[in-house]
Amino acid sequence: MRIALVASARFPIKEPFAGGLEAHTWTLARTLTQRGHQVELFAGPGTDPTLDVRELPVRRARLSESARSDVSMPDGQWMDEHHAYLRLMLDLAGSDGRRFDVVHNNSLHYLPIAMAAALPRPVITTLHTPPTPWLESAIQTSERCPVVFTAVSAHTARVWRPLVPAARVVRNGIDTALWSRGPGGPGLAWFGRVVPEKGPHLAIEAARLAGVPLRLAGPVGDTEYFRERVAPLLDDTITYAGHLDRRGLVDFVGHAAAVLVTPCWDEPYGLVVAESLACGTPVCGFDRGALGEILTPECGRLAPADDVAALAELIPETMRLDRLAARDRAERFCSLDAMADRYVSLYEELAAR
Repeated sequence: MRIALVASARFPIKEPFAGGLEAHTWTLARTLTQRGHQVELFAGPGTDPTLDVRELPVRRARLSESARSDVSMPDGQWMDEHHAYLRLMLDLAGSDGRRFDVVHNNSLHYLPIAMAAALPRPVITTLHTPPTPWLESAIQTSERCPVVFTAVSAHTARVWRPLVPAARVVRNGIDTALWSRGPGGPGLAWFGRVVPEKGPHLAIEAARLAGVPLRLAGPVGDTEYFRERVAPLLDDTITYAGHLDRRGLVDFVGHAAAVLVTPCWDEPYGLVVAESLACGTPVCGFDRGALGEILTPECGRLAPADDVAALAELIPETMRLDRLAARDRAERFCSLDAMADRYVSLYEELAAR
């Protein structure tokens, strides 16, 4: 198959990854290529060149002073991304698009959906987030949206159902050979983007209540939040390991007794849950979004959303769960092969129409 993968342009698709979306896109591109498919990844500047990347050209529009002073003037980053995706979709609408059998959009931008009807090849969009006004608007630009949608969880498919009634669920897979089972350890781990919606401050509160050491890792996505809500809580028992690459994270997670997952929003999927289980590390988290789809009583515990005291009470029993059961759940439910099989089957189905 000849596959055009469209990525989010906000961050480069390279290690150490800015977040789960970037890690998923890198993994999908690499897996499809290893299976013998011809993959071109359209992504932001600085992306891993081994993925056969075509960068989304970011060109600043030459706007007049009058236009810049208009009340509708958006910020510069918004304009840059708008131009990049507009150029890409115009290219794919022309002869460039006939080089592919299918276009698979993994970005969060509205233009790949709004302009899909102009492309000569079928377009798939994977829904990675809850509904946004820009995407909902794009879906309604034509009487019948020609895009085939997938969703990263049953939860995400459900919240989009009023507008996208037939999204197919294809859960994000992880490389269980890379994310290998670790020996465990005496303390807790938390990893992910250090931003308010991921709630690392709540993980710290829960670990303190439980009296168990906690190590955190991940990119600081909100400097002010880290400075005011996280850094003041760090000490000898609550530590921050920085932004680690995947091999560093495998070692980090594999040496924890349990991982805390404390989202302050409804997680569309929860890649850190799958990665933790692959390392044999049970998960203790808030029951939000898709976490309940991945965890079973054998490999995790869930507390009511935002209930730090309940989370702390569940930590000791989570630390005693069987690491082999956690690993087994990852291999059966979160494998890379299962994800790739479903996407390739969908590509072939659409290309044959």
